[in-house]
Amino acid sequence: MQDFWQASGYGTLQRNDHGWLRVTPDYLRLLLARPELAPIAESGPNERALHAALQDNPLRAVADAELARVEDEDTADNYRHFLRLRKGLTDAVTLERYYLQLFRRGAIDIPPLFVDLLTHAIVRGLLDGCEDPYELRAGEMLFRRQRVSTEQGQVLAADAETIQAFADTGGFGNIGRLLQQQGTPLREMRMDVMSHENAQLYWLRESRHAWLLDLTHGRNGLPALSRLLEKWVKHFLGVTVRIEPQQSVEDPAWRWHVGLDVESSAILNDLYEDRDVDAARQARLISLFRLDFDNTAEVQADVAGKPVYLGLAVTEDQQLKLKPQNLLLNLPLVRASS
Repeated sequence: MQDFWQASGYGTLQRNDHGWLRVTPDYLRLLLARPELAPIAESGPNERALHAALQDNPLRAVADAELARVEDEDTADNYRHFLRLRKGLTDAVTLERYYLQLFRRGAIDIPPLFVDLLTHAIVRGLLDGCEDPYELRAGEMLFRRQRVSTEQGQVLAADAETIQAFADTGGFGNIGRLLQQQGTPLREMRMDVMSHENAQLYWLRESRHAWLLDLTHGRNGLPALSRLLEKWVKHFLGVTVRIEPQQSVEDPAWRWHVGLDVESSAILNDLYEDRDVDAARQARLISLFRLDFDNTAEVQADVAGKPVYLGLAVTEDQQLKLKPQNLLLNLPLVRASS
């Protein structure tokens, strides 16, 4: 089995009997090595000493006075965020338990970056052993913002950060930025649409985030995302669901819906309440999904036997940031209502 997403830190984590990922000192070291925390040339001696001590023992206590001695205040704040995350993870023991607690209490006290890093590791574990490159590319959507093109009936999702990097540097980092400033021509951006002819190259390309995923109905992207979301629900909630893409909803008994992002949540709420949604806004709803529960005994009585509709939408500037936590918080489960 080929490895993928090594940057997720999955290889530093351990599974418990439930299949959830236990935090380890090596996972904390990986977080410490990130550019937000790793020392740079301008870092002072106190910052360097703190970082070295935490790398040596990622679980060591850090006093407020020690943080106050860090020369750069923004860096000191980054360490405070790290220590808050560390405490939450070690108290919860597993990434999944901490993730659920974080959203269920409704007060997100860590930066969005850390949420994405946790999601990255969890999805990597969820897809361990997966040989379907479409599902792996769909998995990136759960922790990386997408830029979506909806021209001529085709819906293509591109990694937003990769698009921006190519725009700024031609894909060559600081060297590309320098060449661009000097007016040196750069190569054209290479982002291929994943297809049966090239999908297996996902394993081989150095930049796996350079693939376009076709989310047009009838293509491979939406079914792959559906399969992934089924696994996501099963992994966290122990509930078996079936999710299928839908182009429209014509259900006079529509009872429950969940938006997979901020935009679709607002659009579905307005449609459900029979409020006017203009054509331009409706066009931003790039897909609907139907979710059915295998065991209706797990569902609230007033929804049992009825589907849950999901939505996926882009912002006015064609951005898409999936919020997979919505599926864990907003399904009409019996245990969730008790």
